[in-house]
Amino acid sequence: MKLELGREREKEVTSPTASSSRSRSWQRGLFWALVSPLFLGTIPILAKLAYAAGVDVLTVVAFRTLFAAFILWTAVLLFKRDFIISSSPAVLSSFVAGGINGIGSLFFYASLTRIDASLGQLINITYLIFVTVLLRLAGHAVSWLTFFRTGLAILGIYILTQGGLGEPNWVGVGMMAVAALMYAIQLVLSQRILLDIPAPTMALYAMTAMAIVVTIAWLTNPTDVTAVSQAGWTAILLMGLTTGLSRLTLFLGVKHLGSIQTALLGILEVVVSITLAILFLGEHFTLTQWMGAGVLLASVLLVRYERGVPKFIDWWKAIWQLRLRR
Repeated sequence: MKLELGREREKEVTSPTASSSRSRSWQRGLFWALVSPLFLGTIPILAKLAYAAGVDVLTVVAFRTLFAAFILWTAVLLFKRDFIISSSPAVLSSFVAGGINGIGSLFFYASLTRIDASLGQLINITYLIFVTVLLRLAGHAVSWLTFFRTGLAILGIYILTQGGLGEPNWVGVGMMAVAALMYAIQLVLSQRILLDIPAPTMALYAMTAMAIVVTIAWLTNPTDVTAVSQAGWTAILLMGLTTGLSRLTLFLGVKHLGSIQTALLGILEVVVSITLAILFLGEHFTLTQWMGAGVLLASVLLVRYERGVPKFIDWWKAIWQLRLRR
């Protein structure tokens, strides 16, 4: 009897219906993971335009995030209030992930005042390396390939910064590296959190947490917002719109594909940023920097040959269970 039940379950798992469902889920995840870089790649360009209009870093970060949170809350309240309701652990987890990303965003936008947007995006995609390492440290041994890819990433960043026309700004490079690490932590956490809640719910609360973090930072040194020009507000509002859409599509991709594959597809944002930077900001790379970019991208793309990377690590659930017992 047990053998028959086991066979029936095996048929259910391998049935055409189950296979078709997984295929549709993968296709949805692929679509959203490809759309997300289109929004993410425009954000650094809009930030540069806001800086050119005379807006300071904290004002840009705070008000673009507040506007993004406002857009998400408005959309949910008008069209799908069910996304507001969720369990306390899921909401708190989303707040933690969003808060970490909020800290990273402060470093991200501060770095863009010191380095070009195109160079910043190339350094920022090292978050894919961090995602792989963090997943392995959470329960799997770090492979030699991971060490090799990390070394390639460091070499690529060094070539990029040394090959420019001017003196490299290592403070800006370091800030962007910190931002990449914070973004990677959010991706790894979101993969586990999204097992329990819909992607729009996590996007809503994560963005709210981001808004709280950056607003607190802005309040430590508030500026006169009435002095911001129309061009500055236009750039900030467009940043808010693309930020909200990028987080929503990002979490939809992670939910269906996982953090590793979503991060891998996320390197397309570099292509978007570099193209827009060349077209609208007049930026350009030297031959040496293009070589560095090639080394960095090779390091990122080698993730496809990693073996034994888990789909998710469920230590997050164990943490919340421990807290609830106390």
